[in-house]
Order: sequence, then structure tokens, then C-alpha cells
Amino acid sequence: MNRPSWTTVAPVLAVAALVPAWFAHPDSTLVLGVLALVLVGAVLAAVHHAEVVAHRVGEPYGSLVLAVAVTIIEVGLIVTLMVTADKDSSGLARDTVFAAVMITVNGIVGLSLLVGALKHHLAVFNPEGTGAALATVISLAVLCLVIPSVTTSEPGPEFTGAQLAFAAIASLALYGMFVFTQTIRHRDFFLPVAPGQYVPMVATRAEAAAAADDRLAARAAVRERPEGFEHEPVDLDEDGHADPPTGRATLTSLGLLLVSLISVVGLAKIESPAIESGVEALGFPQAVVGVVIALLVLAPETIAAVRAASRNRVQVSLNLALGSAMASIGLTIPAIAVASIWLDGPLALGLNQLQAVLLLLTAAVAILTVVPGRAKTLQGGVHLVLLAAFVFLTVAP
Repeated sequence: MNRPSWTTVAPVLAVAALVPAWFAHPDSTLVLGVLALVLVGAVLAAVHHAEVVAHRVGEPYGSLVLAVAVTIIEVGLIVTLMVTADKDSSGLARDTVFAAVMITVNGIVGLSLLVGALKHHLAVFNPEGTGAALATVISLAVLCLVIPSVTTSEPGPEFTGAQLAFAAIASLALYGMFVFTQTIRHRDFFLPVAPGQYVPMVATRAEAAAAADDRLAARAAVRERPEGFEHEPVDLDEDGHADPPTGRATLTSLGLLLVSLISVVGLAKIESPAIESGVEALGFPQAVVGVVIALLVLAPETIAAVRAASRNRVQVSLNLALGSAMASIGLTIPAIAVASIWLDGPLALGLNQLQAVLLLLTAAVAILTVVPGRAKTLQGGVHLVLLAAFVFLTVAP
């Protein structure tokens, strides 16, 4: 008799814990700690089931499914905390979205490049597709997070109602155009680069030989899968893509994904006072709450990206990272704009000078990383140092 996996148990357990906790309003540290663990399990399960659906629909649709699933969780957490917060939460959306951008563009990209380069000599990807994604992320970030600090119609780092509406519509338009480009018009620019497929003209003989070795190793790994990795995606037909799950497994994962998302939003509402109290007790700035939210929802995405990079599918890792950053802005800002209709108080979206400098540095480094279409461990390390600087300066601005 087959036992249900943890990815099946976690969503069911989360719903079972949510129902009584929703009406009981627990304040016990022990109970809140247990609910926090259940919440983390629900997040991990949600992204796992999104990944199963992603394997079914294939790349680059798979990365899109993961990004949208993570963004739904993020929007739910932001709106929930803004509604239930006892203190000023006007900057929560800005802090969370900015943290998501820094974590994805520096953290996920950095880890993916580092792992890919360490295991396969060079991390190789398609610069055309990755460059288009990065350009869209930078445009969205400046439009929604930098421009509010320099407009003059409204004092402070805020948009007027008309400006916010324009930013929301522009964000949706940019995101929609990118999705059309990624999935229909130029889908081939976002597909994984096969081992040995892309060797730059300036490559040395050693680099070309390493690429050929990677190609042979990849074929051998498909035929001889080590024990203990039964759940790893398998490419039996060697078409460069993981063989998709069955239709029944996909529908099951889709249902469990919906259950997980509902559980995450509900449990986040219950946990929100504890998150804010914990940040205040540690004496950290309120912006740390946004970092906690972003780290929570992006941790499973990070794991998926690193796993793809270790299998020499760095393009998938970059699709996940930049797609999540894009969705975090392009979908979250419109959702927050709609929610602001019934939310009390101002909505501060503009970055301060320190945050704007970090964003500018990140954009410049990311452009230099993407242009060549390949990266060494150095590029991954540079991005990770920028992430560390962001986290440290958020705690100690």
C-alpha cells in the first residue's frame, strides 16, 4: 500500500489547521509556532504542485505557472498584512516587491549561476530571451518603485490616484507583452540551451571540450539515474525536456495547488500579528517585514531554480528568477492598486535613496551578466554579495 507523500499531506493538514484557528484567534506562542511550520509546508507544497503542472505544460509555460503561483501567494500575504496590521503599513507593498526583485535578480540568479558554473564549467543561457526578461523587469521596477519618489503631484513617495492607475495599466501591459513574447512570438528564445549546443565563437579549446563532456554526461545521467532520485524529472526520449506527468497526476496537483494557496493566505492572516511583533521585538525596521514575506514565498522557487541549474538547465533557472521578479511587480502593483480602493491610509511605493542606489547597481551588474550569454562563478558571487548588502542594509540602514 502506497503512503501519501508529504506534498499531499501538507495542503490537507494546512486546511485542517486553518479552520479552527480562523475562529479561535490563537495567541499562544506554541500554537503560532506550529501554525508557522504548517504555513511553510503549505508554501513548499504549493510550489511543488505548480512545478508538476509546469512539467505537464512544458517550457516556457512552466516557468510562467510557477511565477504566477508565487505571486498569488505574495499578493495574498501583502493584502492580508495591510488589512490586519495595527501599525502603519503604507510601505509594506513597496518593501515586499523591492525585496522580491533583489532576492530574485541577485539571490536566485546568483545561486543558479554559481551552481551551474561550478558543476558544468560555465553557466550557459540564451542572452536574447534573458535580456528581454531583464529589460522588462528593470522597466517595471523603475516605473513602479522609483518614479513615485520623484513625482510632484503628491507629496512623499506616493502616486496620485491617476498615476497609480496608469502604473497599474502599464505594468499589466508590459507583463502581457512579455508573456506573449515568451510563450508565442519568440518561444525558442526562452527554451533551455542543450549541453554543448551553445559554444561562443571566442571559446577556448578547453571550454569546447568541457561542453562536449557535459553533453555526454547528460546523456549518461538520463540512462543511469542514481537510487534515491526516483522523483527527479526524467527525459527518456532525450528531447531536452523532462517527460511530463500523467493527466491524472496533473489534475491532482492542480487541485492541491488551489488548496495550498487558500491555506497560505488564511494562515498568513493568522500569523501576521506575530510577524510584526517579532520584527519589533528585535528592533529591526518595518521594512524587514517585507523581506520576511519575500523570503518565505521565494524559498521554494529558489530550490527549483538551483535544481535546474545543477542539471545544466540554467535558462530554466533564469526564467524562474526573472519571471518571478516580473510577476511580483507586474501583477502585485495592479492588485494593490485595486485593493487600495478599500484600504485606509496612504500607499507609499517610492524607494528611498539607498534602495534606489542598490536597484541601480543590481540593474547594471545584471545587464553585464546577461549580455555574453554565459557566466562564470564570479558573476554568481557578485550577485550574491549584492543580495547580502541588501539584507544587511535593510536591517541596519
